[in-house]
Amino acid sequence: MKRILQGILICFCSLTLLSVQAQKNKPFKVLGFSTALHDQAHISFVHEANRWFADMAKRYHFTYDSTNDWNNLNTDVLAEYQVVLFLDTRPDTPTQREAFRKYMENGGAWMGFHFSAFALTPSDYPQNWDWYHNEFLGSGSYGSNTWRPTSAILRVEHPEHPAMKHLPATFKSSPNEWYRWSNDLKANKDIEILLSIDPASFPLGTGPKPHEIWHSGYYPVVWTNRRYKMLYMNMGHNDIDYENHTNRDLSHTFDNKLQSRFILDALFWLGGR
Repeated sequence: MKRILQGILICFCSLTLLSVQAQKNKPFKVLGFSTALHDQAHISFVHEANRWFADMAKRYHFTYDSTNDWNNLNTDVLAEYQVVLFLDTRPDTPTQREAFRKYMENGGAWMGFHFSAFALTPSDYPQNWDWYHNEFLGSGSYGSNTWRPTSAILRVEHPEHPAMKHLPATFKSSPNEWYRWSNDLKANKDIEILLSIDPASFPLGTGPKPHEIWHSGYYPVVWTNRRYKMLYMNMGHNDIDYENHTNRDLSHTFDNKLQSRFILDALFWLGGR
């Protein structure tokens, strides 16, 4: 009887291990949307991101596709993918926006970078989509930014989140242009802030304009909305040699191993792995 029980226990443990291994290797499909037309810093990031995600897909056995045709943001195409990325901009037509909203409300997953949350009225990207900017992202409109793109010390706010599992309490990011928002994300009960700028970063930015240098304050840079399977990160703006008119890349977002590991862990969480 003892041997039978031992055999049952061994079989149970083996099945459990197989189940865990299957979960680790669970396949999922990712579709990245981008525009990559206007700001060289954003264009540089989009091209870098598409290369990096394609490489990670081969290495970790998921599927990565990319497109600059936002008409692919429709119900039929979205049904084929478990995760959608907005690498720089956002959809503009009512049809595209409604398809994305339904995708998220029906359990789809989303990761957005940097400019995908930008909204400023008046501008080419006005705040004319309340559900996305106020409810989904919670950030509202763009408030201001640091300049030049510089690294920041980032602080982990919720180390128990799966996207944070390989991060120390604080770490140094890749150079980036950091955004401030009109809404107070801390006051939003649906928002869980994962990373913020640590006070050790201040002063953050080099100017030349004084308001482009931050000396104090609380600035969320990565967060999720508990009502959706989503994660937004402020990263996504490479440093570019504008001064000498070469448009040469001076930094790359995915050169930072810790930051890249976090992005990969966030993607695995969104993909259900």
